[in-house]
Amino acid sequence: MNRIQILSPRLANQIAAGEVVERPSSVVKELLENALDAGSARIELDIEAGGVKLIRLKDDGSGISEVDLPLSLSRHATSKITSLDDLEAVATLGFRGEALASISSVARLELTSREAGADQAFKVSAEGRDMLPSVSPAAHPQGTTVEVRDLFFNTPARRKFLRTDKTEFAHIEEVVKRQALSRFDVGFTLRHNQRVIHQLRPANSQLEQERRIAQLCGTEFMLNAVVIDHEAAGLRIRGWVALPTFSRSQADLQYFFVNQRVIRDKLVAHAIKQAYRDVLYHGRHPAFVLYLTLDPSVVDVNVHPTKHEVRFRDGRLVHDFIFRSLHRALADVRPQDRLEGAVAAGEVEAASGDDRSSLMAMPLAQQALGLPVNVASASFEPAGATASEYLRSPGAIYPGASASTRSIQDQLRGYAALHPESGESNNDRSSVSYAEAAGEGKVAPPLGFAVAQLHGIYILAQNAQGLIVVDMHAAHERITYERMKQAFHSQTMSVQPLLVPLSVSVSQKEAALAEEFQDALQQLGLVIERMGPQLLMLRQIPVMLQQANSEQLVRDVLSDLQVHGSSDRIESFINELLATMACHGSVRANRVLTIPEMNALLRDMEATERSGQCNHGRPTWTMLTLSELDKLFLRGR
Repeated sequence: MNRIQILSPRLANQIAAGEVVERPSSVVKELLENALDAGSARIELDIEAGGVKLIRLKDDGSGISEVDLPLSLSRHATSKITSLDDLEAVATLGFRGEALASISSVARLELTSREAGADQAFKVSAEGRDMLPSVSPAAHPQGTTVEVRDLFFNTPARRKFLRTDKTEFAHIEEVVKRQALSRFDVGFTLRHNQRVIHQLRPANSQLEQERRIAQLCGTEFMLNAVVIDHEAAGLRIRGWVALPTFSRSQADLQYFFVNQRVIRDKLVAHAIKQAYRDVLYHGRHPAFVLYLTLDPSVVDVNVHPTKHEVRFRDGRLVHDFIFRSLHRALADVRPQDRLEGAVAAGEVEAASGDDRSSLMAMPLAQQALGLPVNVASASFEPAGATASEYLRSPGAIYPGASASTRSIQDQLRGYAALHPESGESNNDRSSVSYAEAAGEGKVAPPLGFAVAQLHGIYILAQNAQGLIVVDMHAAHERITYERMKQAFHSQTMSVQPLLVPLSVSVSQKEAALAEEFQDALQQLGLVIERMGPQLLMLRQIPVMLQQANSEQLVRDVLSDLQVHGSSDRIESFINELLATMACHGSVRANRVLTIPEMNALLRDMEATERSGQCNHGRPTWTMLTLSELDKLFLRGR
């Protein structure tokens, strides 16, 4: 081997650049972080040729003094940390002191800055070689401008790996989008080849922030987003999570920030995936913009060169906090919340020249056409009425009934008897109509009143906004599933000792993990004893999982404990069984329902958690507004 020798500063910087500067977007990320750390309120970014030819960033931050300017291009030189204590509680985006040195080693860099209160600005430049940077006076307002030209001009092998200008700029735009989402108080301007791509003003109010998110993530995301803001145990999570019906084929609309730093963390991703588990369609990905705030001393941001990953001191606490916050927020979404969001977003437009409410409240208008009219005499009572006031049908189920007062079997029998044997006409049965409720000045419920059943599959209902279409099997499947979960989890989990204990061979690490989490496993219904260095003995399992593959179940639970510090395998398996039972016990397609029975289902949906999706993640209902119907028939054109 060759003798050991110290690398030259130039070669050391270029090796560091391999970690920091992967492509033009990496340069933009480092420059943006420095500008934000400098307290900038306005940042302008000019890009040419996808960032290969020019990257120019101008900010109005605190600036750099003449004395510190040469040091800014040196390795391991920073103003953001001075001791180990600072590193353990770092609150700035950049702190490693390698960014500008690494960039200047593979590009032509020029930095001009004027410190706050200084009479003169100064400029320093470097061109990818080992030389002392020269400082000269310059004209510049308060703040800093960094110009990076001819990226990788002295490392042609690296330049060959770059993609087209369009692709490289797309990566730069994504970096700017992340920073714009993390700092609403800062204005951003992005230009590419002298063309303005984004011009974002500072957004301080809730409405302005939502407008910025709509501009960056799309209007449809905001129309389908749920606002979340929860705080507990020194943690706070806020932001917007999309409804499960607004899922994506790719994980391309997921932004998670920890103390205003964008990250992609496995623990966080698992917690969010677990929160969407019951409502997301197979193979789809959720969309969200979330902000987690916590004490900087309990999170380590120095575990990855690009600072995309973090490590939490108490990962299990953070995981459970994120999961429970999102799980509760998604469960609390009701049809009325989605309708209110649609109205607020302008989905419902006032009709020009027509009084919609008066038209929909006039059932006698049909008599002029010679059509038969048979309006039942039953009247609508608002939410909070008793079961008998809601429905006259003996097979209907009162939506407010809880699992503790009415067993799951009763509900299944009730819905199984939805179709009457007598064969009475729907018009002969008691029913509730939108026209009746409007005529009496009563407010219609969110999902309105049933009008008809289509092909034995869909329920058509009329509400104040337009037409509601409900998949009756999917809707009742969710209702039954939620009732069964509530009944099961309100009781103590039934367990069953194994007649012949099952021995499971594992690694020493897994065996130690089972011994460490023995109490937690017992709460899940698993009694596991360590019989040797690599041998476990399973003695007890939950009754509902007696037909499951017990050995694989133990391995999966231990794997979850090793990676995430917790496991939801038991609950997941039980919920799958309950979902299967709910699917088979729900009202099937091609079953004719009466108007009261359809209304009973609609009222149950309004009172049930996660009623917008079935157990498999498919939507249970959709709405066509009056304005959308008008467009179909060219009304008002």
